[in-house]
Amino acid sequence: MRVCAHLAALLLSIAAIPAIAGRISAEVDGIEGPLKDAVVAGLEVAHYGQRDVTAAQARRLYEHAEGEARSALEPYGYYNAEVTGKLKENGDNYVAALHVKPGEPVKVTALDIRLDGDADGQGPVQKAVAAFVPAKGQPLDQAAYEKSKATIQAALFGSGYLDAELVTHQVEVTRSANSAEVHLAWKVGPRYRLGATTFEGGQFPDAFMQRYIPWREGDFYTQDQVLALQQRLIDADYFSIAQVQPDTEHAHDSIVPITVMLAPAKHTIYTAGVFIGTDTGPGLRGGIERRWVNLRGHKLKFETILATRLKTLSAQYQIPLPGQDNHSLNFGATYRDENTDTSTSKTLGLAATDSAIWHGWTRTLGLKFLTGNFEVANIKGSTTLLYPEISLARKQADDPMFVRRGYSLTFAARAGQKGFVSDTSFVQVSADAKWIHGLSENSRFIARGSLGATKVDDFGKLPPELRFFAGGDRSIRGYAFQTIGTPLPEDQVPAALARCAARPKSTCQTLIVGGKNIAVASAEYEYYFKPNWGIATFVDTGDAFNSFGDYRQKVGAGFGVRWRSPVGMVRVDLGFPVHDSKAKSNVELHIVIGPDL
Repeated sequence: MRVCAHLAALLLSIAAIPAIAGRISAEVDGIEGPLKDAVVAGLEVAHYGQRDVTAAQARRLYEHAEGEARSALEPYGYYNAEVTGKLKENGDNYVAALHVKPGEPVKVTALDIRLDGDADGQGPVQKAVAAFVPAKGQPLDQAAYEKSKATIQAALFGSGYLDAELVTHQVEVTRSANSAEVHLAWKVGPRYRLGATTFEGGQFPDAFMQRYIPWREGDFYTQDQVLALQQRLIDADYFSIAQVQPDTEHAHDSIVPITVMLAPAKHTIYTAGVFIGTDTGPGLRGGIERRWVNLRGHKLKFETILATRLKTLSAQYQIPLPGQDNHSLNFGATYRDENTDTSTSKTLGLAATDSAIWHGWTRTLGLKFLTGNFEVANIKGSTTLLYPEISLARKQADDPMFVRRGYSLTFAARAGQKGFVSDTSFVQVSADAKWIHGLSENSRFIARGSLGATKVDDFGKLPPELRFFAGGDRSIRGYAFQTIGTPLPEDQVPAALARCAARPKSTCQTLIVGGKNIAVASAEYEYYFKPNWGIATFVDTGDAFNSFGDYRQKVGAGFGVRWRSPVGMVRVDLGFPVHDSKAKSNVELHIVIGPDL
């Protein structure tokens, strides 16, 4: 009995000794990139990197690893992968070493996508079906497959098929033939139409809110129309919250009501800030805006700028008009005091304009009055002009804060007739364009251009605002602001120099009088080495001139830094004139803070 008792105690003491523990890791070779990442992530071994394991646990984890590696490759189309390996022991630690041969990927040999009804006749749906991947002949990729299914479903919903349901989704893989057949079918259902729109939580009566609806009741539902309404409400600047949703719970007879949830924005806005721009110099900006003066949505805004080279004071009153085209009347007054290297001017402007959305463009018709004194190239002048003006503007951007795909276009025309008010007759047209295109995840290409032409009886009666100049941070960056243009006629140079000599304490202006025409183009490349920091290189070219015979092409090139700051994009550029011995400076610094478009 005593021997048995000793033997039992010995067995118990051996059982109480803890198993020797170590660490286990994985090594994978034979594949690289996303495939290797997928295999490592799919290994249970990879989750034991910071945990102790016994020899038995290490063997179990290794035995499962080969199957886990093969399974991890299947979503990428590799169904016949070969995995070999060895469990290496290094003292108390273990390494699961795997060698992977992915083999040939399974390729799609048949792609069958079916939609009942007339859904396949809708443009967005056609585009989503045509773009389906993996297409026939491509390797089977489960992630791309799932994304393409979701894209078709979203296109159906966005085109008004709110009951669309995926009833068949099969992927039949034949391992021996390395082939796969994809079968998808949607039960689409009826195409819904837009019903009544209900506004909740806003400060204006429904009759006023109807002006923002871009469709007519009974039109086919499209997601683009819903988003257009939401964008219009955001742009109106009356609301802090604007959410537009189809009320599918109360849809009936293929008609879906639209519910708009609103919350009023702050009634009065006070703005103040410091800014710097090489064209204007450092300055202060301030303003007061009454977002709505009454329940008819009238707006009132005052704004002032006090900078080294520019001082303005402006007021604007806006009256929204009924209708679905954002129609409004605007009345404004602006006093402007500007001092550049080329000119000085003090003018008062009054304007009455009518603006509305027209075929996707913002159309503005206006009557403007401009009067004041100015000095260009040390030659004094004064003018009074009354003229009508029309402009068309359009802008599109995928992200207003940092555009990857977008553009802006502006066309304008104005004309004045000498007579009761105007000091001279003139006709002027202009066009400005900017295009931004993302080349890769970290880079963008930006193209910009400006064209303008003027026919005028007395060029000396045109104030600087209506003359064309080039040079500056939004023009040809190898030159200072407004220093490119037609030079002062030689017969007026002595008088200009004499006037300059008589004012020794004053900086003489550049003897440039501007031009009747302008042609400027720019190309720029940006690369972002960090999410918020990038570098840029650019080439700008063009001239401001009176006739094509006077055109003298100027070229500026340089580089800069980009910073996506909390207050907007900051651009710092150094521009250099190219092959121009008469340039005022060999380098120009340009600083701009503001949106891309």
